[in-house]
Amino acid sequence: MISQLLFAIVLIGAILLFYKNAYKIYQNIRLGKSVNRFDNPSERFKTMLLVAFGQQKMFKRPIPALLHLFVYVGFCIINIEMIEIIIDGLFDTHRVLSFLGDFYNFLIASFEILAFAVLLSCVIFFIRRNVLKLKRLNQPELNNWPRSDANYILITEILLMTAFLIMNAADQKLQVVLPESYHIAGSFPISQYLIGILPESINSLIFIERLAWWFHILGVLAFLNYLPISKHLHIILAFPNTYFSNLNLKGKFENMESVTAEVKAMLDPSLPPPSGDVSRFGVKDVHDLTWKNLLDAYTCTECGRCTSACPANITGKLLSPRKIIMDTRDRVEEVGKNININKTFVDDGKSLLDSYVTREEIWACTSCNACVEQCPVNINPLEIIMGLRQYAIMEESQAPASINNMLGNLENNGAPWKYSQADRANWTQM
Repeated sequence: MISQLLFAIVLIGAILLFYKNAYKIYQNIRLGKSVNRFDNPSERFKTMLLVAFGQQKMFKRPIPALLHLFVYVGFCIINIEMIEIIIDGLFDTHRVLSFLGDFYNFLIASFEILAFAVLLSCVIFFIRRNVLKLKRLNQPELNNWPRSDANYILITEILLMTAFLIMNAADQKLQVVLPESYHIAGSFPISQYLIGILPESINSLIFIERLAWWFHILGVLAFLNYLPISKHLHIILAFPNTYFSNLNLKGKFENMESVTAEVKAMLDPSLPPPSGDVSRFGVKDVHDLTWKNLLDAYTCTECGRCTSACPANITGKLLSPRKIIMDTRDRVEEVGKNININKTFVDDGKSLLDSYVTREEIWACTSCNACVEQCPVNINPLEIIMGLRQYAIMEESQAPASINNMLGNLENNGAPWKYSQADRANWTQM
């Protein structure tokens, strides 16, 4: 009873703690401005199935995609066994779902094969990051915590899968020597090869089986509560993020409603003046972003596919789309803590622009949408970059000389070039 009570307390505590931390993230995302992403539900559901469930965009790089698929499928399917583990923990039973017979044997065998695939994939991922040192996984924005975060998760996955297989190996051996407590159930195609390294003592076997069982369940619950502070939150948020994707063509930019209303009022004085309070044009801080931009920030997997495809980054410029998204997440976390402490946002003298993202970064962008195309979970760094640019120009009149020249030509000549409209066709006379 003590074991069952302890398990129940740990389980309930872990779930409540996860809810508390997840709710904070939900509140932070709600700091963003409203945007309609609830239209066309059938198309959105299809996008979620293909991109999040089907990992469609991952397979642009087949080898890491296949390894990631093993981890993804293994994570989803192996955790089905958590149902049985929770029931066994609460009611002191042993393999309570074994009444399913041959289907149960098939499930356990599948779990073991997937667990081994997850373990092997995580070892390969760890080697790619720390031994082979792939460029996109070892760039400056990943220094310190982001790099440690990735390694912590890989090591945790390796340990959890190892504990799962050792638990099954010990359980299988106990089914033979202690059938009155460990009745025969399950099929063990992988862990059967670990039986030889286990001791013969029944007490030692029980200790190993219980230790591995507790390590596995506590590890999963700890992992659950690690997610809110980790890039691996995308395990959960990838699904809503892809559902709320921008369904428009990637090259389409939306007009700012406030500017459109002002222009219409100037062109037609008979129209009523624009309604609503326009406090700012463009984006200076996270309050000016939409809730979808903030959801993007929390969904980022930090895989670096966006940055590795960015032509500005490839040519040595400062811009890294991954860093833009990571900076946005860091800033919204900072703003959220500010609000939690003060009950309302108190100006801290910082902003997303300048304090986190530099002017050099936003003007290095070519707006080619390569980052948007490459992202495996449909994150859009370009929306944030363009919002920051809009603020710099419309609120501060600050832009590189080449941009100012182009804007001046548009105003005076109706085109980006310095020639007047009357001279545009002169080249045909040459």
